[in-house]
Amino acid sequence: MKVMLVDDHPLVRNGIASLLNAAGHEVVAEVGSGQEAIEALIDATPDLVLMDIRMPGMSGLEVTRVIKARHPDTKVVMLTVSDDEQDLFEAVKSGAHGYLLKDLEAADFFDALDVIQRGEAVLPTRLAGKLLDEFRSQSVHVGEAPEDHPLSSREQEILALVAQGLTNREVAEKSFISENTVKFHMKNILDKLHLQNRSQVVAWAARRESGNPPRGR
Repeated sequence: MKVMLVDDHPLVRNGIASLLNAAGHEVVAEVGSGQEAIEALIDATPDLVLMDIRMPGMSGLEVTRVIKARHPDTKVVMLTVSDDEQDLFEAVKSGAHGYLLKDLEAADFFDALDVIQRGEAVLPTRLAGKLLDEFRSQSVHVGEAPEDHPLSSREQEILALVAQGLTNREVAEKSFISENTVKFHMKNILDKLHLQNRSQVVAWAARRESGNPPRGR
């Protein structure tokens, strides 16, 4: 997997780059600011951008919005020390594919990369809980399911498990179906709810549970 690192601390970038290289990933760019990241994407074509949130100038959240607008297929995952609920909430709204904290053990970091390579979002269970709480307290609209395209009973079952922070593999085990079948259902759920990624699916489920279902339902 080709990765770009965006962090204003060179020592942090170097350490993460060493881990990635040791695991066989290719670090295509290391930059120290949001503006540098935007400029680097003109030539670099990473599969994944690991983005810090707190940086001088443009924040990681602002940069994420720009990247997703210009390069919608590029995955952006926040890698930060911040476990602030508002940062998590804004990252999801900005289109981030996941959210990781810098206190991860190396083994957990590699596990997260494996999840990303399988096309899934990375959102640890404890952070998923914060996301649920945040969306329960907000009336922000994150998606609509048209009245003529309701979720099937199986899709609702999958949605409930995903909202708990489970990976596709874990959902498959609990539902006694294949991982490919879970991916198929997830694609349908995203299409029907007009959502972009797994994190927004979790947010949509939280909003429905809070008693504020999307309009038209």
